[in-house]
Amino acid sequence: MRLTTKGRFAVTALLDIALRHGSGPVPLADISERQKISLSYLEQLFSKLRQRKLVNSVRGPGGGYRLAKELGEVSIADIILAVDEPIDSTQCGGKENCLGDSKCMTHDLWTNLNEIIFDYLGNITLETLVEEQNQRELQREQAVVKLYDMREAAF
Repeated sequence: MRLTTKGRFAVTALLDIALRHGSGPVPLADISERQKISLSYLEQLFSKLRQRKLVNSVRGPGGGYRLAKELGEVSIADIILAVDEPIDSTQCGGKENCLGDSKCMTHDLWTNLNEIIFDYLGNITLETLVEEQNQRELQREQAVVKLYDMREAAF
């Protein structure tokens, strides 16, 4: 599978928006700054994401982007496919012409891997990733409180 920065950045940007779900539209400039992704690159990605109806744009002051669907309705596979990122481990693009006009000995292996990857990414939603991020943040906060309590007990 060749997952390029296009797919990775699209997932990252939509997760950024998902983490702010319900807080109004998120400007691309804010995503660019937080995630260190070029603004012009984000504009290209969001054009595709908007065409695939994964995001809606809001114009004017306070404008930006918001998710067009609920968090649990947007899979990672949806995002990757929306930006024209193929989920394909084969060398032939699934055309079965790996060896000129015939398929190679390992073609079925890579095709099966594609299916497993697609199923895996199709079962992970933005909701799942938001929950994981929130859990990590809670664990960080608990660690800070514990460290503070330990310092207080030492003095």
